[in-house]
Amino acid sequence: MRLFLFRRLSQVKKLILGKNTAALLVESSNGLFLVDVEDQAVGRELIIQGEYGRQEVERLLCYTNKTSAILVVGSHIGTIVVPLAKRCQSVTAIEANPRTFRLLNLNLLINDCNNVQALNVAANDKHERLQFLLSRTNSGGSKRMPMVRDYMYFSDAPEVIDVDSVPLDELLFNMQFDLIVMDIEGSEFFALRGMPRLLASARTLALEFIPHHFRNVSGVTVAQLLEQLEPFFTALFVPSKGVTVKREQFHTLLQQMYERNESDSGLIFTK
Repeated sequence: MRLFLFRRLSQVKKLILGKNTAALLVESSNGLFLVDVEDQAVGRELIIQGEYGRQEVERLLCYTNKTSAILVVGSHIGTIVVPLAKRCQSVTAIEANPRTFRLLNLNLLINDCNNVQALNVAANDKHERLQFLLSRTNSGGSKRMPMVRDYMYFSDAPEVIDVDSVPLDELLFNMQFDLIVMDIEGSEFFALRGMPRLLASARTLALEFIPHHFRNVSGVTVAQLLEQLEPFFTALFVPSKGVTVKREQFHTLLQQMYERNESDSGLIFTK
């Protein structure tokens, strides 16, 4: 039924907007953005609310200044990248979805973000071609082929393609970043394993935490995730709980969240 309704909605949109409409232009507090006409998540929020992720952007800006270099892994169409770029020295934006990457480049252009380098590649722990789902109703939910093929990841009939993936320590071999922001729908473990040098030099890491992604997409435990983080960071702030803990408490807190299926849009790890 859900798939049927989605297809009917897509047909109605094509009828109203015309089959050649590739994107809609939205003026928001984040900036000007071309959004996918099918996107019911970030795109819909920008259209209806006129903003997206305001609290997240404000929180991230607390860890930056005008001289900061920022890495955003999973940049989507740029709703976080653009406001950060206007307040720092440089941003490197990584986006695996080629369709979203096209909109990202256009949005960087219309917002005059000349200090952003955008790269169309998936972050991984090795060089390989990955099967990748191009989600339609939530393009920001596009992801590597999940290990557990739960219906929630396939309900909008995503196209499956192959994308190139690389370790970021190799791709960005001559770069360092003050802040790293990561939101890649379950691929976080693999990306972190491929970037120990970047993690060692970064002051702050903001990491999306969604338990079903770790269970179903990457198939890793909290302990395995923290093996990639604990050597580099000494404190953790959980915005959704308003709690800060030291390294020895990382596992207890995140394991509780994992077992309770409690998500956070951006855990903040600091030195």
